[in-house]
Amino acid sequence: MDIARIEKRIGVRAPTDRIWEVIADLPGWNRWNPIETTVEGIIAFGGEIALTETIDGLPERRVVARVGDWQPYAQLVWAEKRGLWFNVVRYFEIEQLEPGSCIAANGFIFSGLRGEMYFDKQRKTLRHAVDGVAEAWKAAAEA
Repeated sequence: MDIARIEKRIGVRAPTDRIWEVIADLPGWNRWNPIETTVEGIIAFGGEIALTETIDGLPERRVVARVGDWQPYAQLVWAEKRGLWFNVVRYFEIEQLEPGSCIAANGFIFSGLRGEMYFDKQRKTLRHAVDGVAEAWKAAAEA
């Protein structure tokens, strides 16, 4: 199966616990996240996360996904199946470089025939979206 990925990595001057605190506060995402709002659910293996996805240039939609992996202070990953031939993985990762300094990454991984086609068609829009989330996440963590 072919896979397409879009990611933004950014340096953040904050400790991992502060960066994670921003991610773990799901109801608070509407205060900082420009594309994923009205987030509710539970961060646990197999936990359900529901959110509103608003990406400029694409129709707003309600997403219900399952947490596939998570590790406090390090990562949150959820998966969404959009039909038989289209899967999306959304992830947030934190990598400590030294105390008080980290790399934060967020991105999408698309798989399946339709996932690849969607990625090819929306690459520029998705690039803008992950860049915006990275900048907003950084600003929220450093505030």
